[in-house]
Amino acid sequence: MTSIAPASRPRIAAIDVARGVAIVAMIIYHFSWDLAFLGFVDFDPTQSLPWVIFQKSIVGTFIFLTGVSLVLGHGETIRWRPFWRRFAMILGAALLISAGTYAFNPGTFVYFGVLHAIALFSLLGLAFLTAPLVLIIGLAIILIGLQLFVQNPLFGEKLWSWIGLWDAPPPTEDLVPIFPWFGVALLGIAATRWALATRVRPEKAADLPGATARPDNDSEPSEGSSFVTRLARFKGTSSPSRVLAKLGRWSLVIYVLHQPILIGILMGIASLTGISETRRAENFLSSCQSSCIQSAPDAAYCTAYCACTLNSIETDNLWPMLNAPQRTPEQDIALSDLTNQCAAEVLDEMLLAPPEK
Repeated sequence: MTSIAPASRPRIAAIDVARGVAIVAMIIYHFSWDLAFLGFVDFDPTQSLPWVIFQKSIVGTFIFLTGVSLVLGHGETIRWRPFWRRFAMILGAALLISAGTYAFNPGTFVYFGVLHAIALFSLLGLAFLTAPLVLIIGLAIILIGLQLFVQNPLFGEKLWSWIGLWDAPPPTEDLVPIFPWFGVALLGIAATRWALATRVRPEKAADLPGATARPDNDSEPSEGSSFVTRLARFKGTSSPSRVLAKLGRWSLVIYVLHQPILIGILMGIASLTGISETRRAENFLSSCQSSCIQSAPDAAYCTAYCACTLNSIETDNLWPMLNAPQRTPEQDIALSDLTNQCAAEVLDEMLLAPPEK
């Protein structure tokens, strides 16, 4: 996710297409998240294993391509001016994402997401452009695997969560920590350096915009790994490939703009149809009654109690407080008073009601 505009010289089509595929996949995932968040569908993609795997693979693709692009753009000589310009653009976009998500939901705003990670990993990755491949691969394995053996509650705090190694992640909509994701970036660096060593394309080719040298798409790659050779020969001339490549070249702009556009449109539809409020109320009643029946096995009481609680929440507009990932002690006391009041009212009504004949 390091490219934002078409380059004037030839690029490596396969990398642009791969980035474009990741962008399309990311839009699909975010669209599904928006549908669930606004109540259009009754499922949570963050709790569904196939969707979680899908999301992790998207992040992994962007991070891996960060390592690839870093080698192609700066593997021979670090070109500091283009690097810092690109770094500033990515970091600026990352801060924009943080500000936007904080305004949307301060409790779960994105403080170290994909763009923050790409900026940091690009900076850290410079130290490994000429390091021994054995060292890079070994460190990548440690970064990816260490979280299976080392976990500490300290890293669950927001201040340290960008490192990883937590036992439980803090509340945030997107978090891409050093452990394990910098290991994926290192694998991208190692894979690209190995590909260059096979001499499958001109030695001075680069992929990042503004690079001093670009691959000549008309030149034939020499012998080497068959997979890398086919990758180098890929021209991306079909219509789908050209569309994906264009999306890949504008990936940063798309990443920043797509979610506000998607959720803005869906919020407008939700407001017109009232589906969000209906789904939210249905989910609350279902959850409340399931919880109530475990402690008070009286269906009539639980139905009345949950209806009373829902009515109080909607009357006092307490949804933001109820859905907040973290509440203050005062807010907890207010919610407790509300539920106690409903419990007392329902019990009084049941006691005063005439017995059934």
